[in-house]
Formats: sequence, structure tokens, C-alpha cells
Amino acid sequence: MKLMFTIPFLFAALPAVAERQSFPPVDEASRDPSLVAFRDQLLAVVKTRNTEAVLSAACPEIYLSHGGDGGHEEFRQFLTVPPEMLGEDYRDQAEEMREEYWSALEKTLSSAGYFDDEGEFWMPHQWRIRLPADIDPFSTYFVDGTRVSLRAAPDPNAKVLDLISHEVVWIDQFAEDTEYQGVILTDGTRGYMHSDFLWSMVGYRAAFVKSEAGDWQLCTFVAGD
Repeated sequence: MKLMFTIPFLFAALPAVAERQSFPPVDEASRDPSLVAFRDQLLAVVKTRNTEAVLSAACPEIYLSHGGDGGHEEFRQFLTVPPEMLGEDYRDQAEEMREEYWSALEKTLSSAGYFDDEGEFWMPHQWRIRLPADIDPFSTYFVDGTRVSLRAAPDPNAKVLDLISHEVVWIDQFAEDTEYQGVILTDGTRGYMHSDFLWSMVGYRAAFVKSEAGDWQLCTFVAGD
């Protein structure tokens, strides 16, 4: 896969002095009607949480984790999260973990995507952004929305400093279960944004690949660097 867009800034030298950039989503799926049909059908069964139908749409060797076995058996485990596969301290969280995985799959497949040089179709579209080598991708997030409020404080009533659309931002430490995150824009501006609009640059991404028979399949669904 080739990442197409380069961001010429260095978060390491904060405050940054680079010009801000916006990367609005452009969905290239319409270039291939068969892909659009496949994605629509797959999304339909994902929304109904139909494990068998999703497995039937996946490559036999689907890539799911860095260091894992991949394939249908691992995919089934991720989709179903059997409580007996978890440690005793986590078994009561199986249902929540299962729904989080399905929701991530649905969100990713619903995103705009692009074709890489090998003809694979990747989602979300921001996965094609190239970060500088000295930037920690785990601290970098994409603003997945249009005119998202950048506020002066972590409060929905705080002053709006700016409206941000499809930009890359830096977060020193993402706070789980916190409504607002402290962010830094590429020009050094600091503020707070709602967590719902922030997508980790090492978050989930998915790829569709055509089989030798010419059928589209889901061949990657993975998170991490």
C-alpha cells in the first residue's frame, strides 16, 4: 500500500510553525460498481451482526492483528468474543468488547476509501496520509468531521476558538472515557475537541481485494502501527 499525502510538519518541535492542511474525504469506490455493490452488501450484514455472512465475505487468510494467525478462525473469535476465551477478570466484559469490535468494523467500512497502486481498496481515506518519520503515530489523530469546534476548555459551553475540518492533530495523552481531549493543531494552536470526532492514525483500517476469480473480499481489518 502506498500512502499518498505527506504532512510537512514536526510536532516534536512544538509549538509547530507549519501551515495547516485539510484532507476532505473523497470516496473512490464509485470507480468500480462491483466494489460499491460488495461494500453495500457487506455493510448490510455487518449492521445485523451476521457473523457467518461476514466470514463468507472475508479472505481465507484475512489479516487481523500484528503477530496473530489471521484467517477465519481468528476473525470469528474477534466477532463473537467467547467469554471462555477471556481471563476471569474480563469475562463479564465480553458483550461490550464484542459490540466495540462490530462497531469499529461498521464505522470503518462506512468511511470513504481509496485505491492503492495494487488496486486494493482501503478505508478510511486518511490512511493514505504519510506522517513524518519522527512523529509518533500513536499520538496523532485525524479530525473526522466538518466544522468541528475547537474550544478553549473541555466544556461544551466553552468559547469556540476555531472550526476544524479534516485535519491532523496531536494529542499528548488520549484520555479514555473523557468527552473532550486536549489537542494541538499543526500550527501550534491548542484547544479541546470532542472525542467523537477524533480517529487515531493507528486506528482500524480495512482493505478489499479482488480474488483471482474477480470477486471482492475483505482481506484486512486491523489496528496498530
